[in-house]
Amino acid sequence: MVKKKVLEMANKIAAGITGGLVKVKPEDPEYRIFEPLVTDEMAEVALCLEIRKFKTVQEVAAKCGKPAAEVEKMLYQMAVDGVIKLETVDGVDQYCLELFVPGCMEYMVDKKENLEKYPVIGECFEEYTRKLGALMAGNIPVGLGVMRVIPVQSAIDGDTRKASYEEIEYLLNKYDLFAVTDCACRASMRVIGQGCGHRVEDICLRLGPAAEYYIRTGKGKEVTREEAREICLQAEKEGLMHQIPNLSGPGNALAICNCCGCSCFGLRNANLYRNPDWSRSNYVSQVDTEKCVACGECVENCPSNALTLGQKLCSKDPVEAPKQKDTPYDTKWGKDKWNFDYRHRKVVDDGGTSPCKTGCPAHIAVQGYIKMASQGRYRDALELIKKENPLPAICGRICPRKCEAVCTRGDVDEPLAVDEVKKFIADQDMKAEHRYVPEKMVKRSGKIAVVGAGPAGLSCAYFLAVDGYEVTVFEKQKKLGGMLTLGIPSFRLEKEVVESEIDVLKELGVEFKTGVEVGKDVTIPELRKQGYNAFYLAIGAQAGRGLGLEGENSEGVITGVEFLRRVNLGEDLRLEGPTVVIGGGNVAIDVARTAERIGASAVDMFCLESRVEMPALDEEIEEAEAEGIVINNSWGPKRIIVENGHVVGVEFKKCISVFDENKRFNPKFDENTTKIVKASNVLLSVGQGIDWGNLLEGSKIELNPNKTIKADPVTYQTGEEDVFAGGDALTGPKFAIDAIALGKQGYISIHRYVHGDSLTLVREREYHALDKENLDMAGYDRLPRQRALHVEGDTSKVSFKDTRVTFTEEQVKKETERCLGCGATVVDQYQCVGCGVCTTKCKFDAISLVRKYDAAGSDIDHMKPIVIKHVIKRQGRIAMKNVKRLFTK
Repeated sequence: MVKKKVLEMANKIAAGITGGLVKVKPEDPEYRIFEPLVTDEMAEVALCLEIRKFKTVQEVAAKCGKPAAEVEKMLYQMAVDGVIKLETVDGVDQYCLELFVPGCMEYMVDKKENLEKYPVIGECFEEYTRKLGALMAGNIPVGLGVMRVIPVQSAIDGDTRKASYEEIEYLLNKYDLFAVTDCACRASMRVIGQGCGHRVEDICLRLGPAAEYYIRTGKGKEVTREEAREICLQAEKEGLMHQIPNLSGPGNALAICNCCGCSCFGLRNANLYRNPDWSRSNYVSQVDTEKCVACGECVENCPSNALTLGQKLCSKDPVEAPKQKDTPYDTKWGKDKWNFDYRHRKVVDDGGTSPCKTGCPAHIAVQGYIKMASQGRYRDALELIKKENPLPAICGRICPRKCEAVCTRGDVDEPLAVDEVKKFIADQDMKAEHRYVPEKMVKRSGKIAVVGAGPAGLSCAYFLAVDGYEVTVFEKQKKLGGMLTLGIPSFRLEKEVVESEIDVLKELGVEFKTGVEVGKDVTIPELRKQGYNAFYLAIGAQAGRGLGLEGENSEGVITGVEFLRRVNLGEDLRLEGPTVVIGGGNVAIDVARTAERIGASAVDMFCLESRVEMPALDEEIEEAEAEGIVINNSWGPKRIIVENGHVVGVEFKKCISVFDENKRFNPKFDENTTKIVKASNVLLSVGQGIDWGNLLEGSKIELNPNKTIKADPVTYQTGEEDVFAGGDALTGPKFAIDAIALGKQGYISIHRYVHGDSLTLVREREYHALDKENLDMAGYDRLPRQRALHVEGDTSKVSFKDTRVTFTEEQVKKETERCLGCGATVVDQYQCVGCGVCTTKCKFDAISLVRKYDAAGSDIDHMKPIVIKHVIKRQGRIAMKNVKRLFTK
């Protein structure tokens, strides 16, 4: 049954914006938000109030003809619930109606107990602001939206044309009382299942009288001015922008909201309705392309998606950024102009960006850290790398160099030696004066268990710890690092390097428990009982695989993975006589090189693939051959020859082809062409398997036929909603950098899961490279690629030390000069709302705010004639534009 007085109250409030032209109906959010909390009797009392004009209890009681005590009780309860506003003047309580937004809808959402009990409150807030935005699109002049962006203070310091009402500091200094509360927009989006992952708790500020109201009614907690300032700075660190309610006149705002572009209802007007004039400040972003290195920090933090990554090299056919043809200023603005998919962020401009960032699985800002290295800013370079990769020293030694494979410089002469530069930078992390340990964010509620201390698990744990979570890593082995420690020989990755990078995680507070096998020593259900809220399974692919050959189980035959593990664990393992390694990948190379270091008299590798098809990296093959290892291509094992239970040789058959016409693994052999090779040891390095033990016993988690775990391809959530997966256990054997990239994505999903946010929204990282065919590469100097000092194979093969030499500082300076600086950020100044968040993320002074407008907000009492005048002029511009188009046609 409709509450008639409540509906009447909703219409009275609505008239404050529409003048009564639009009537509220029972199915509208303006009514439904009050329905659970307000009785008709309460509404009858509230109808005696006026919008934004305070009355005392006695004045209201006199008007409605009810006893003052009864009226006061109802008024106070409505104020506590956020339905009306309370303010104390000279010790006397006064009450008023507020607009819906900014106003009572936010107050109601900010009463946490009510929002939890009646989710419809959040639903109605979201629905109403969406409806209001559609109504107002194009009809509000610059500076007069109900919410307005206020720039980051540091972005406009020194601007002599700025006004005091544009400064955060002005508002913080104007008032003496402050309260912090949750973000009403993000809390509402979370309620309707569309939370974006940005911080909800204790992030928005109320000032002066609004703070007093919030503190007294239990919707916020008091903070000091310095704490309020710190909350604003924390918001900027997290990529949030500042907005203020804009209906009280310049400099009179009573709140500072810290907003994101994916959930803020005010900024939705810029993003969904493509109507940034509603929200914008007087500033817009401007990029100095000469300084910009396309690191992407500004792009990924831009709340209005006004920034994208583009290119700055000369093109044969210039790639021009698309121009804004139509705006609400002079165009009828309906659904055909809106961006309904606004939460699907565009990261790269249509013309593409630097191939190195695109080609890296973790999309590290290669161009950025190369530039920092050229300037000697090694700690800054480490910070930039660790935004995506917490294990740079490890990757500097074992990375497959996908960035180099696509480097534009390679089209001029040779690719940039990216990995060597990264290795030099990462080595600075070993020195106390350069070591970078990131600042931890405000403590989060949530206790996370990571199973497996390999690259994926370490990466996930790192990002969770930085974001303020309590993290415990459980590792089955006695040593940490997974395959980094047990599957890669020290001559490629010294264990001190792995330990050093893990030490950073320990400094961040990550707890490690070694020698604990989850599923055997403790189970996931038991860990749930211990208070763990989510789990990340990253156990890797640490089991060797056999081939099912005759004689495979004889003495002297071992899988390469098991062989490397035993050597890396320090077992006194010795090989005597000739050794055959079967396999052609990087692990097989490592096995072969390790075999000769522990006594093998000769080492021969046999693989199905031709030299061109071998999966091992070229440099790995070259290093093996330099050490005297013989690689026999296009041979497959037929049987292992055994005498007295011990291997004595292997019979091979000629491989004609490895892949079929569909590029699928389907080897074919010439069974008549065979040869027998003597061997005292056979090391099988033909792939890795996954040993789940009892980890998944009794769970709903499923495995694929190859024993990788089944998980959602975007969120990596498994059949158990609190269990996520990554690394080789998810993908099968890949490179460390792939696992590291998955670790960060796992962290994002876990963070969202723990807080009840959507796991899928705003997850896109869709990179594509610029068109090299369209580049004009004439005129570039041919600068020689720097090379690390080469160590002869005869010297390297007798040591487990990594004898590869790191670049000198002089070499780094010379090599970084070769970077062509392919990418740069592109700004759409129409879409930019002038928040200045981008300026806080740029480490190159390449982006700034410039003043473009000179608009000020207005008190609501003076706003209506300004808006009406704007609407009339706008309709004239629309008509004129349509006439011009008619004549043009």
